[in-house]
Amino acid sequence: MSAIIELQNVTFEYPSGDNRQTKALKNLSLTVEEGEYIALIGPNGSGKSTLARHLNAILLPTGGIVTVDGFVTTQEEHRWEIRRRVGMVFQNPDNQIVATTVEEDVAFGLENLGIETSMMAQRVTEALEMVGLRSLRNHAPHLLSGGQKQRLAIAGIIAMRPRCLVLDEPTAMLDPRGRREVLETIKRMNHQEGITVVHITHFMEEALEADRVIVMDRGQIAHAGPPAEIFGGDIDLYALNLEVPAIPRLIQLLRSQGMDIPAGVLKVDELVNILC
Repeated sequence: MSAIIELQNVTFEYPSGDNRQTKALKNLSLTVEEGEYIALIGPNGSGKSTLARHLNAILLPTGGIVTVDGFVTTQEEHRWEIRRRVGMVFQNPDNQIVATTVEEDVAFGLENLGIETSMMAQRVTEALEMVGLRSLRNHAPHLLSGGQKQRLAIAGIIAMRPRCLVLDEPTAMLDPRGRREVLETIKRMNHQEGITVVHITHFMEEALEADRVIVMDRGQIAHAGPPAEIFGGDIDLYALNLEVPAIPRLIQLLRSQGMDIPAGVLKVDELVNILC
């Protein structure tokens, strides 16, 4: 794999009153590989969303360098190309829906890119198919469920063919069904379409789906590794006010009672296969 995003010694400061500066990111370095699925977790105020907004130049570092597919984000002439490569999906889908029908909303970004009409129609159909909304293309977005609205927001980004999708707590406002719908969509984009995913979440169970988990704390990377390493019991997540997902927590309890459960088991179906 090759890197699509690189952060080198990135610092970000913002004014906090009385002529003081608060560091939201502190000398942070990170490489995101093409096709990778990264989950970004951490307590409130740890810098997760600030980091996410550096990945497509919504925010610019006050120190260090962010490079996206070879383009440096602080160079203004590169930002259009950067934002074509890295799409952002935010917590509230209503903030990203702008049109009166589903298909018109997906087409909105393509119109801004100047995509010709025949190609636009094809991309809209493909994007709606990917997120499972093709049958609702003529519906009004305000009639959709929360999960459907978030999938529509993802479709609008996917239609522009980004190489990386950054999602800032996309399921935070959804019910369990909506969360499942969106999570399945994210996994499909990564596994079937090869789109790089950076997924910020406060639901630890969602982080189990990632290739790599990045744990943020006070503007720095506290831990990084595959889910089995982060949730395997050797890292004290409780010290960071983070919960261990239910199944890894159960596995830790079973091991403490003497049950031999192999390393790397994290999900309910894997545990059931062992216990049965």
